[in-house]
Amino acid sequence: MAVITYREALTQALREELSRDDRVFLMGEEVAQYNGAYKVSKGLLDEFGPKRVVDTPITELGFAGIGVGSAMVGLRPIIEFMTWNFALLAIDQVVNAAAKMLYMSGGQFPMPMVFRGPNGSALQLSAQHSQAWESWLAHIPGLKVLTPGTPADAKGLLKAAIRDDNPVVFLEGEMLYNTKGEVPDGDYTIPIGQADVKREGADCSIITHGKMVLVAMQVADTLAKENISVEVVDLRTIRPMDVETISKSVQKTNRAVVLEEGWEICGVGAQTVDFIQRECFDDLDAPVIRVHQADTPMPYAKNLEKAAKPDAAKTIAAIKKVMYLD
Repeated sequence: MAVITYREALTQALREELSRDDRVFLMGEEVAQYNGAYKVSKGLLDEFGPKRVVDTPITELGFAGIGVGSAMVGLRPIIEFMTWNFALLAIDQVVNAAAKMLYMSGGQFPMPMVFRGPNGSALQLSAQHSQAWESWLAHIPGLKVLTPGTPADAKGLLKAAIRDDNPVVFLEGEMLYNTKGEVPDGDYTIPIGQADVKREGADCSIITHGKMVLVAMQVADTLAKENISVEVVDLRTIRPMDVETISKSVQKTNRAVVLEEGWEICGVGAQTVDFIQRECFDDLDAPVIRVHQADTPMPYAKNLEKAAKPDAAKTIAAIKKVMYLD
């Protein structure tokens, strides 16, 4: 295995899939000459040329629609949004065209395409550039929603997404691009819909995804010094969600904290808790607690932004509460 960044893992996945299948192409704002807003597509224009790596105007609705049309005629587009916050302008194509086309056409038009880009908050990007989109998009039948939290998962899941014959929403952590981790050598994919136990534990399960996986691992390390054994379950796929892995973890630890970057109301955490109470009600020794962003637009001021975000301290407090240690 090589230790590389999350960004480099995504670049490897794109390069390998562009090389493997000449129907695959990448399209979006600044993906070609500028090497991508976050440099994920660095070097791909020189390697594959302007017909496979395509710069677009600032027209999210337009180039998302071109992607849908190209998928209908047999190509496999990868549509990059500079940020998922800008994808709001393209939501009609994502939701009303890509997600529904196979169903509305009676199976005549598969949608082998990927919508990808950074998701969630960064630092002081304020209310309009800090939203976590997974719960919005997972609500839509016809879409698969992926949220890798590590470089290895980023590469393996992106390759699987590009090879899938359905529209896949691929949400990259905006603060993850520079993080490093071991990535297997060679061609490999990770099955869509399969969660991963990132750390085994016995006392409490943290169910999480995306950027919050790093927070959960930090929490597990901290609580281990207090002889509290925390299991970290990384969903990786929000839709379809791996209910079996969640259930096995909670049935083992008998306690659960659900950690997410998004808002509370109708969030991914709410769906996760619903699965837990249906599958594991008799196994729970305490009510499930959720840790999430404050129910407010993201503030700009550093102190208020910190107060609004979920973090390790809030997660530790939640774990101690479900263990009746507070």
